[in-house]
Amino acid sequence: MKRYSATTYAILGLLTTHCRTGYDIKRMIDTSLSHFWKISYGQIYPSLKLLVEDGLIERHDQTGSTKVERVEYTLTNEGQELLKQWLQEPVEKFSNEKNEVLLRLFLSDEEQTTTTIQQIEKYRAVQYEKLETYELIEHSLRTGPVTMHRKRGLLTLQFGKKMSRAIVEWCDETITELR
Repeated sequence: MKRYSATTYAILGLLTTHCRTGYDIKRMIDTSLSHFWKISYGQIYPSLKLLVEDGLIERHDQTGSTKVERVEYTLTNEGQELLKQWLQEPVEKFSNEKNEVLLRLFLSDEEQTTTTIQQIEKYRAVQYEKLETYELIEHSLRTGPVTMHRKRGLLTLQFGKKMSRAIVEWCDETITELR
């Protein structure tokens, strides 16, 4: 059986939600998955093309008077089955995130202390901003009907919030230590 990347399975899974176009998929990733899964436009469209070729999704061209105005995708039965199988498999790789701030801190010396502190302060600001964004997303998720999809969205969001809080705390402690 052909093996696909986790990103390809993510796209299959997103097609089970209200996502129908490449743009919808990218928007959902940016608003709901970005705290734990990154996918670029450059990955989405080749993956969609591959999934169509392999019969796991179908492409539907919405045409206007003279040209294709919108391309929508739907999951086939084969795509749904493959996604279900993948969700049942054990996770084999627990990846470590690459973190350039940590790499620079590790490699820096006394001469770079001021610069290192500035980099950590910026990292802290970015994490704090993420935390605020997660709060807004959480509010919107809690205002609708309670569904299993919303519950699972909230659980992954809680992970993002806890990670950002921990990073902000680490930044504060590290800045204090470096000063």
